[in-house]
Amino acid sequence: MRRLTLLLPFLIAGCASSSSLERRYINLPTRNVSAPFSDAVQVGNTVYLAGRLGLDPQTNRPPADPAVEARLLLEGFRDVLAQAGLTMQDMVYVQVFCSDVSLFDTWNQVYRSFFSEPFPARAFVGSGPLLFGARFEMLGIAARR
Repeated sequence: MRRLTLLLPFLIAGCASSSSLERRYINLPTRNVSAPFSDAVQVGNTVYLAGRLGLDPQTNRPPADPAVEARLLLEGFRDVLAQAGLTMQDMVYVQVFCSDVSLFDTWNQVYRSFFSEPFPARAFVGSGPLLFGARFEMLGIAARR
């Protein structure tokens, strides 16, 4: 009982602060996919970014060049982060799905043009087919500094 009495003020404070964390839903004005999800959700200082593809805005398909696809994907991430008042350097974790892991070096070359050290934690996962025939999909978490 004594232990509960000592912990009670911390539990109450934790509940009060977590209930005051509002969610902010972030969506780019031009979305190339109409689907039931938000581009990102901000809770406190953390922004959770939905999976994103690198689709050509004219065709809603991946471009023929995988490097162009990777660039479009990362530009989309950058644009969503800007809506939240953040930059690519605020990313703390990314997870990349790739339908053809032989494109690992192509991905990394483009990726390095958007990030500088220290890099976010990252997983690069070989996947099966991705939506619309995309080669890459990325999701991530950013934190306001």
